[in-house]
Amino acid sequence: MRIADIRAVPISFPVPADKSVQLGIGRSVKRDAVLVRVETDEGQIGWGEAHHGRCPGAVAKLIDTTIRELVLGMHAHDVSGVWARVYKMQLASHGMGAGAAQALSGLDMALWDLRSQATGWPLYRLLGGASKPIKAYAGGISLGWQDPSLLAEEAGRYIAAGYRAIKLRVGDTAAKDIARVLAVRKAVGDEIDILVDANTAYTVDIVRKVMPAFEEAAVGWLEEPFPPQDRRAYETAAKLGRVPLAAGENHYTRYEFATLIEDANVQFVQPDLSKTGGVTEALRIAAMASAYKLTVNPHTSATAINMATTIHFLCAVDNPGYFEGDVTSLNPFRDQLADKGAYALDKDGCVRPYEGVGIGLKVDTHFIAEHPLIEGPCYV
Repeated sequence: MRIADIRAVPISFPVPADKSVQLGIGRSVKRDAVLVRVETDEGQIGWGEAHHGRCPGAVAKLIDTTIRELVLGMHAHDVSGVWARVYKMQLASHGMGAGAAQALSGLDMALWDLRSQATGWPLYRLLGGASKPIKAYAGGISLGWQDPSLLAEEAGRYIAAGYRAIKLRVGDTAAKDIARVLAVRKAVGDEIDILVDANTAYTVDIVRKVMPAFEEAAVGWLEEPFPPQDRRAYETAAKLGRVPLAAGENHYTRYEFATLIEDANVQFVQPDLSKTGGVTEALRIAAMASAYKLTVNPHTSATAINMATTIHFLCAVDNPGYFEGDVTSLNPFRDQLADKGAYALDKDGCVRPYEGVGIGLKVDTHFIAEHPLIEGPCYV
């Protein structure tokens, strides 16, 4: 079974002002995704998701031209061979780096979909795993900058829905971040795990200011206080308090994760399957993390494809951490892209993989056609 065609499908939808969320990276104005459709010479079709990189048209163009020409005719089940070819020709030397990793991620996901179709198995079984509960936290583009009382009210809704952990968006001023975190802790009590994400907006001085309050509030992790390249800042911040650091959604391939893990400043690793190299590379990253007794807590992206794939992945590794539940108030990519929603939360705050072939979802091509690419930035 050979790869006969590869096509990227960039999709978008606008975010109305009353649904917009303010984060450390700006205010959301639209959502983007890049789907990857792979067709074989026998007529099978596999779907994957490549992260949009805030430039979905460029990622799609890379897939439709360079990536396509590199792997046409290769065996569709040879995921390691396809991965190695794209790495050699696009990531290792003079390629587009992160953009190529994102493109490869979507292709790799689609190839695993095709492998699942060939066996008739759910993805978790094909990966050597079993269906089991995976604890989830309320995340996505939610719980952003707002009045502390309103933030506490929003957090309460997710807890009422079953979540036992929530992730707050910090990265504002130190005083405002502290006020929000303490207000939410007071409102939700001690049994709920509070995580915080700075979206790379902090400085070391701000971490020094917020750390005592975050310790008081028993924050479970401080996510991405700095850009991934700023290793020195991570080294300094790791010594400023007892709240562990988390990072990884902006790290690409096992090679960057090897450095992240060996630096020993981050206690929670967070690969995104649509960014770091797909299922194939995420398994390698999880194995490395396991050797250091670290859990994997993947960042999830725009659509049901990434989210459902991530749950199957977590069921196939020996060190699963949290699944990031997307509680964004408006996300048709999560709810309407496929024949059912991306996941279901149980009463204990856990998710399970769908049964059926692959990730257990059927993509709605009519929905895709109704959501063409919208040019421009997704945050302002």
